[in-house]
Amino acid sequence: MPRYRLLIEYHGGPFQGWQKLPGKPTVQGMLEEAAAQLDGRPVDIFGAGRTDSGVHATGQVAHMDLETDRGSKVADAMNFHLRPHPIAVLKAERVTDAFHARFDATQRHYRYIVINRRADLTVDRGLAWRVPSKLDAERMHDAAQALVGTHDFTTFRDTDCQARTPVKTLNEFTVSRYGERIEFTCRAQSFIHRQVRSMVGSLIEVGRGKRNPDWLADILAAVDRTQCGPIAPADGLYLEKVDYD
Repeated sequence: MPRYRLLIEYHGGPFQGWQKLPGKPTVQGMLEEAAAQLDGRPVDIFGAGRTDSGVHATGQVAHMDLETDRGSKVADAMNFHLRPHPIAVLKAERVTDAFHARFDATQRHYRYIVINRRADLTVDRGLAWRVPSKLDAERMHDAAQALVGTHDFTTFRDTDCQARTPVKTLNEFTVSRYGERIEFTCRAQSFIHRQVRSMVGSLIEVGRGKRNPDWLADILAAVDRTQCGPIAPADGLYLEKVDYD
């Protein structure tokens, strides 16, 4: 059975996350329905990142096994069956049976977008978090550096997280301003549930001037979920890229 690696983009707004749930619209569920129509039988699809409800992706990676080798037509055929859902297969390529989208991933890149303005969002509605109070991006970037490295991220771990350990290695975290747009970018081999949104929400408190930059290091060291700042909404989060060796 030929195995295909898929590069996928989606708007997370209409979906209850990536992972399929009985009776609810999910990205994995929609992809498996499309693949089943293409292959004439049930098809399992495995993703690199299990994004939450409302979270978007511009570079999700998944794999699937088909009964029939469809060559270069897989992406177009999948997209035909996915319409009108806001999911697109950008690329599909044959890989060996040893490839696994989730377990072979070496780095996952996430981007969080904040629009820092008083006016309501229009074209970016549902695609970013509007924060009306003035934010200091340099202050947030400096504070974020305390999170880089190997730490116990219990403070930024959702209470429903099922990961075996809260210890993760965050390889990079940057905060940059482009006019009214502020982008938070981070990369690690893996993240715990709602870690990125929890970190961004806490950094916003620093950017508003409500907390000192050293506060991030203090709450990280506390390993106490109750010390975390507000959780940033799902609208602004994107799984941007997944790396493989």
